[in-house]
Amino acid sequence: MNEPEFDLPPRAPAAVVAGWNDLADRVCRELLRAGLPARRGDLDGGPAAGPGADVHVDPHAEGGVYVDWETDAELRTTAVDLFVKGIDYAAPPPPVRHYNQVQKLMRDALLGILASAGFQVGEPDPHTHGSAVRVTGLRP
Repeated sequence: MNEPEFDLPPRAPAAVVAGWNDLADRVCRELLRAGLPARRGDLDGGPAAGPGADVHVDPHAEGGVYVDWETDAELRTTAVDLFVKGIDYAAPPPPVRHYNQVQKLMRDALLGILASAGFQVGEPDPHTHGSAVRVTGLRP
């Protein structure tokens, strides 16, 4: 039997990942100071832990620190259930529009709050990281 081959990206060096972990901890602290619920989703049980900012480190060579906004499960489930049933993308139903708008507004808020706190932030490739915010470091 042939072993499946996966083209996984290489992991970043341990020292780089350690730096990203420190940065992710600082991001969490700043979001909490701003009054937003925030947690290290990669350490605290992941997005299922509840709504708020999910800060996590992608340990791959092209990875880094990412922040996703997690809505309450009720809003997310309602939108996903409708999406799975099939929607008209030109005129999505109100729960899907609302979910998408919340994601966009919270991404914009996270970008602004983190930039104000002195972080270098940007929007990563949406195909890879959805509506997440990427934090690449502190501004000099």
